[in-house]
Amino acid sequence: MKLGAFSISLAVKDLSTSKAFYEKLGFEVFGGAMDKNYIIMKNESTLIGLFQGMFENNILTFNPGWDENTHTLEHFDDVRDIQKDLNSKGITFVQKADETTTGPASFVILDPDGNAILVDQHV
Repeated sequence: MKLGAFSISLAVKDLSTSKAFYEKLGFEVFGGAMDKNYIIMKNESTLIGLFQGMFENNILTFNPGWDENTHTLEHFDDVRDIQKDLNSKGITFVQKADETTTGPASFVILDPDGNAILVDQHV
């Protein structure tokens, strides 16, 4: 199963303060927008999303179809195929992708400790 690019999406209290902190660790803004209350930061191949006021807890995020530079991969496992595979293994979904569609879609599952995992395909 190919899950694509990995990042952690952090629910932050103050976007500017968090941005400044991660810049001290060598991260640079890679995407998003301060005026939209989220930014994506990158340090080499490591991605961190900082989100203010969008969700309560941190989320592990996978992006099928993208590499860590948001370049579209030639070959990847579609989010709906990943969902079908996980469903066949007894995974419970918080939110499911519509399996009758193509293109961008996402689903959310929880790990055994309640950590949210978002599989979010943009292509």
